[in-house]
Formats: sequence, structure tokens, C-alpha cells
Amino acid sequence: MRRCDAGHVSCNGLRLVYRKRGVQANLPDESRTSRGPVEMSVQLWCLSFRQPYAGLVLDGVKMVESRWRPILGPLENRTLAVHIAMRDWEGEEWRAVMTDQLGMNGVQIQAVLDSGERFGRGVVAGLVDVGRTWLCPASLQGKELQGLERSSVLIGVQEKHLTYLSNPRWLKEPLRMRGGRDLWTIEIPSELLP
Repeated sequence: MRRCDAGHVSCNGLRLVYRKRGVQANLPDESRTSRGPVEMSVQLWCLSFRQPYAGLVLDGVKMVESRWRPILGPLENRTLAVHIAMRDWEGEEWRAVMTDQLGMNGVQIQAVLDSGERFGRGVVAGLVDVGRTWLCPASLQGKELQGLERSSVLIGVQEKHLTYLSNPRWLKEPLRMRGGRDLWTIEIPSELLP
């Protein structure tokens, strides 16, 4: 046995963080010892999304994220925590994409919007896996452009850094916290993981 105050283990690209205060343990993933509970959490990068985009990402409608900078590039093949910002996205182009390109009616759109609000605002609500990031060329047109606009639920993705997103999942419960402008790291208690 060894005395552990804090530590971490990496597993499938996730950093598992455990804390034991005055606890004797053989394995870092024990959930209980004779001296009390072991607190387990996962440390992840987090990014804040405005609504409706946060909900659209977590419900699998938005599968391409667009940013002016390649902020998600270094996170390829890693899991990202999705924070729901307090503010809404300025503009209604997402609604046009959902009706015109995705063929959704008003009732379907409202159902997706309601789903995205299930945990409220100012919370880490879920996880998504990050894929490849690339710069969309200014010259892109036609069906390829429409496909990217449909996947990003946004019109005008040329000259933006696009990132594939996959495997969206909601946490079991929200984790209330203040958002940030860029990436930051958070610890999600293991009992909240899907």
C-alpha cells in the first residue's frame, strides 16, 4: 500500500483525477476504502457555446463547429466538455438552415430547442469528441458548401476554421459553473458522466 493525496490516470485520452485525503489505497480507481470515499473525476478541456448551438451540438444536429481561430485543432481525437453560455447566438441563420436545408418544421425545431434547454444556462451539460480541424476555403461553393453549412447549422462558413464533432452525449446532471472565452480545463465528477 502507498499513501496517496492526489493523482491521475490516463484512459482513452481522458485524464482521470482522484483524490484521497489521508486514505490508504492500492489502486487509483477504488471507489471506497476502509477510511472513506475516494473522489473520482475526469479532467477535460471545456468550451462555451451559445444557445441554440450548445443544444444542437449535444443533440447531434450540429456536427461541424466553426470558429475564426483554430481553437479546437490541438484537441483532435480528444473529448471536449460543452458549456452552455448564458447568452444566445446573435442572428437567426440557424433557423433558416434548420428549415430550408434540414427540412424541419416549426414543431420539430421547437422540440430540439426545448431539448437544448433541459439543464438551463451557465452549466457544463455534456461531452463531444473532437475530430479534424481545417480552414474552409473562400472559394468553396455548391453542394460541398451546402453540406458544411447544413452540418454546422450556419450560413457562410468560408474562411472559418471548421472542426468535426462526433459522439455527443449529455451529462447525467449539469455542472454549474461560469464560462470562459476560450478553452479552459474542468473536472467533472465521475458520477455525472454518461
